Amino acid sequence: MLFDLYRARIMGICRRYTANREEAEDVFQEAFVKIFKGISSVEEYLYLERWMIRTSINTSINYYHRNKRHHDYLGVDTVENFTEKESDIVAQLDNSTLLELINELPDRYRMVFNLYVIEGYKHREIALMLDITENTSKSQLSRAKVMLKEKLQLLGIDKFEKYG
Repeated sequence: MLFDLYRARIMGICRRYTANREEAEDVFQEAFVKIFKGISSVEEYLYLERWMIRTSINTSINYYHRNKRHHDYLGVDTVENFTEKESDIVAQLDNSTLLELINELPDRYRMVFNLYVIEGYKHREIALMLDITENTSKSQLSRAKVMLKEKLQLLGIDKFEKYG
């Protein structure tokens, strides 16, 4: 019952952090094994969903470290300043289009973008999770946003502010 209730949500998380559906399915399976093995450690039912989400994110990050850690590595560049308008790109897209665009990003950019924009982690936390510096996290987020902006412009979306 727990699996049926949360499988779509957990698969969505796994899909955001992996390069393709096959990898996502592997991470999804591993995440649910960890969830079922560790469920007794959750003391309050109210915290179950958040714990499952965190377990899924950690499993995805661990998969990344095991399989792709040294791919797409780029040095730290000057970090660009962001505006709120750029952060609101996400609000204009339907989920499938956004997921497709995010999945086209290089692995490191995708990881940082998801952790910062989607999950709400701070650069310090991301740096610890991915074993990079805070500046690298900021730089990779900046590059991810630039790449997404370019992809959006190719789709004919050239205004990046929320409507309404």
